[in-house]
Amino acid sequence: MFRGAQQVTLDSKGRVMVPARVRSALEEYGKTTLVATIDVAEACLLVYPLSQWEGIEAKLLALPNLDGQTRQLQRLLLGHASEIEPDAQGRILLPSLLCEYAKLNKDVILLGQGHKFELWDAAHWQKRRQAWIRAGVNGDELTEVLKEISL
Repeated sequence: MFRGAQQVTLDSKGRVMVPARVRSALEEYGKTTLVATIDVAEACLLVYPLSQWEGIEAKLLALPNLDGQTRQLQRLLLGHASEIEPDAQGRILLPSLLCEYAKLNKDVILLGQGHKFELWDAAHWQKRRQAWIRAGVNGDELTEVLKEISL
C-alpha cells in the first residue's frame, strides 16, 4: 500500500530514486516491475505495480473500441504505458515522453494513492494542492458515495 507524499529528485538522466518505504510496499505485490502512464485529468504520472496495472489494462482492452471515448482513453493510457524496472540502487528511469507530459523538473513529489503512486512536478503539485484546499469541500456537493465515508 502506497501512502504519503515525499519529495524526490529527478536526475539529469530521467531517473528517480524510489524511497525505501515505497520499495518495501512494492514487495507486497510480489514483483518490482512498475508500469508508468499519464494521468488524463492532470499533468502527472500514474505508477502501478505490474500486477495492479494488468487488471486495469484488461478492463481497458475489454471495452468496445468502436466507441470514440474508449479509443481515446486506450490510446492515452495504454499507448503511454511503459514498464519500468528499478535498478540495483532503487532508481527508476522514466521515459522522456512521460517526463515531458508531466513537465517534471528536478523536484518531484511522489504521492501515495493506495495501490499506485503519482509523480508530480513539485511546483505544479503545490499549485494544485493549494487550489484544492482553497476550493474546500462542501458537504452538500459530495456525491452519495462520498457522503457514506466517515472520517
